[in-house]
Amino acid sequence: MDSALTSVALPAALAIIMFGLGLSLTVEDFARVARHPKAVAIALVCQLVLLPAIAFGLVAAFDLDPLLAVGMMLLAASPGGTTANLFSHLFRGDVALNVTLTAVNSVIAVVTLPLITNFALVYFDPADGDGSLGLQFSKVLQVFAVVLIPVALGMFTRRRSPGFAERADRPVRIGSAAVLALVIVGTIAAERENIADYAAQIGLVAVAFCVLSLTVGYLVPRRLGVMDRQAVACSMEIGIHNSTLAMTIAISLLDNVQLAVPAAVYGVVMFPIAAAFGWLITRTSRADEDEAVPVAP
Repeated sequence: MDSALTSVALPAALAIIMFGLGLSLTVEDFARVARHPKAVAIALVCQLVLLPAIAFGLVAAFDLDPLLAVGMMLLAASPGGTTANLFSHLFRGDVALNVTLTAVNSVIAVVTLPLITNFALVYFDPADGDGSLGLQFSKVLQVFAVVLIPVALGMFTRRRSPGFAERADRPVRIGSAAVLALVIVGTIAAERENIADYAAQIGLVAVAFCVLSLTVGYLVPRRLGVMDRQAVACSMEIGIHNSTLAMTIAISLLDNVQLAVPAAVYGVVMFPIAAAFGWLITRTSRADEDEAVPVAP
């Protein structure tokens, strides 16, 4: 793997994204959990329990290569991405709930992500000559650093200089998207000799996982009595993952490019699928509202 991508581009991309997340957060976003406990609890159960179970079922059903299987589990354990806020806004979701879920889940992921990844490494037992493949305690501390320190710096910046935070929000979002695109291209280029085989193995799994994530994120809250706007927010939060975090852990901490391939492929397919899904549920909810409006005699 190109050392510049490993040592500079990936950590920089993640730092920009997480700093941008921090610029959009306040302490109030964490406090909001107490006011919407049902929606937050349901979304977190879907994110932390159902998604890893779905990913596990898919990789077992498709009999993936062990490293790709671990990469899918790493992706499933990653928290929602900041782009979920934009998609939620576009499709009439509760953006404040998205912000809260991203904040809370990013903190929880510091614990759950290493647990799920290490479980996958033990279960699928990918070949690893020196036995170093795993998130030991020192690497867990690095996960903590790359996830939470930039967020804390962003929140501190917003608190001290809210005007700057407002002005920087859009450029940081654009920069995050641009760097993410470069990282995905770099990851695919690094594995260009094997990319056709990987696409054949992981492409359908990534698409299925994205569709199932969005569907579970919407239908489970709705079936449990969560209002439609909050269900849309949950769907986008659960379906749009922080693929940069998954790639950073795979390449920079676990030193394995193949583990990053599922996240790179998912980073490409999740946006058009989320857009199509958002359009579909918005169209369906509008049709239901029209049917519910009584016709004047």
